[in-house]
Amino acid sequence: MNITASVLDTCPLLTGLPQKARGHLAKKALYQRFASGDILYPPGSHLERLSIIAEGQVRICSSNGAGREATLAILDAGAWFGDTVFCPGNPRVFGASAHSACVVVDIPGDLLREQMAQHPEAYPVALEQISRRLWTVMSIIQDDVLRGTEARIARRLFFMAQMHNSGKQSSPASFRLTRELLANTMGMTRQGVHRVLKNIEAKGLIESSYGRICVPDVERLKAYIELLD
Repeated sequence: MNITASVLDTCPLLTGLPQKARGHLAKKALYQRFASGDILYPPGSHLERLSIIAEGQVRICSSNGAGREATLAILDAGAWFGDTVFCPGNPRVFGASAHSACVVVDIPGDLLREQMAQHPEAYPVALEQISRRLWTVMSIIQDDVLRGTEARIARRLFFMAQMHNSGKQSSPASFRLTRELLANTMGMTRQGVHRVLKNIEAKGLIESSYGRICVPDVERLKAYIELLD
């Protein structure tokens, strides 16, 4: 099995497609390498493709007219992005750049939609993945307005876990994330983030070491967040 096919086979969004269909996508996919700092696409871009990270990390971000950048998430290998692939013609709200040297596999939107139409049984899987992500993003917005620090950080970790897990809520998810980066993303101090992370870790909801965080049970973290509401 080549690298591109392997990447597609492990993408949660595509698990509803049969092996043959994923193989067809792999043959047409674009395999691209980016150096750290390279721009994959700016905010507002009209792109119709699904992107899956094969190696390295990608930063999802936005910026204002003054050039100030806000980071939404740092995505690790195995994560996918490009939700607008299912609504062609709409611009992408956020931009993407290489947080580190990375390899990204891009699937043309028209090809993906063609395969989904031929295999409609794949839509419930894709819809569930997108719905989970939408629920989490809306919850993050709510937390930023109404919730305390712990709820905000826990929700952001849940969002990152969703972006990286295998598609099953109860399965573990692991991703690279330093306290400094999390603090910058949340507009907080490193010390404040550290205190909250230690509290969440003491409950057995996360494990952290050497700039990497593991969520042993994503569903359990979600239940904890709901208790904070």
